[in-house]
Amino acid sequence: MTVANPLLPAPIAFGDLQGCRTPFQKLLAKVAPSPDTPLWFAGDVINRGPESLATLRDVIALGDRAVTVLGNHDLHLLSVSAEIRKPKKGDTIDEILAAPDAADLLDWVRHRPIAHFEHGMLLVHAGVLPQWDVALILELAEDLQRALRAPTWKETLAGLYGNEPNRWTNSLKGIERLRITCSALTRLRFCDKNGVMDFSSSGGLDAAPAGCVPWFDVPSRKTANVTVVFGHWAALGLTVRDNVIGLDSGCVWGNQLSAVRLAGVPAERTVTQVDCSSCRAESDQSSK
Repeated sequence: MTVANPLLPAPIAFGDLQGCRTPFQKLLAKVAPSPDTPLWFAGDVINRGPESLATLRDVIALGDRAVTVLGNHDLHLLSVSAEIRKPKKGDTIDEILAAPDAADLLDWVRHRPIAHFEHGMLLVHAGVLPQWDVALILELAEDLQRALRAPTWKETLAGLYGNEPNRWTNSLKGIERLRITCSALTRLRFCDKNGVMDFSSSGGLDAAPAGCVPWFDVPSRKTANVTVVFGHWAALGLTVRDNVIGLDSGCVWGNQLSAVRLAGVPAERTVTQVDCSSCRAESDQSSK
């Protein structure tokens, strides 16, 4: 957890860049943040778009003012680099892996947080389980971050893949506890009213699996008292509610790249978007 500096401007949060550097540069110029404005990135900085390496370098160059949480595509990059997973059709990470400073770039990615809480707002890539409050989320994220930064990180990363367990219990330990943390924070879209995760659909609200709702619509969600900022869900589109801000508006699919100024008062939040018609991924959206 980071203590907010009341003297700094409110953060500006960006949706999934996914290697779409030109729209990102246009959006950053359009938003025109002051040099001391914190910039939040909801993960998936790279992959599927045409300029993954340059986009990654742009975000790294922002230094400490950039808060970037890990997304599933960022973890995929690490997994391919470690030969845990094979490249997928449509990946655009080869230029990162072939860069002369690839080791340094991958090390930077590996040391990004899984969750960030500041200004009464929680930043994650995908979602959170309804049984988790902010304190538990940060505890779980810290455990996963520590494991991914340890010398045995490849062993941990290899154990994070899979859809089980899909239900939270306090008794989960070891790699199963790390896996459900990773699944929720980097992959979640739908779950049932008890928080049982379902990964069968990446579509919009009308594509909910039977008995499931978007994770943020579970009535008993313990993070309803804070604003959760997330990306990951292109088919959902830009979603701005008082306590939920979904930022992925499908830039890599030729739609828009979105940024939201995260004022504490919902009415003071502002949305800025740019067109991404020049950044359309070649592979089908359902394959992401």
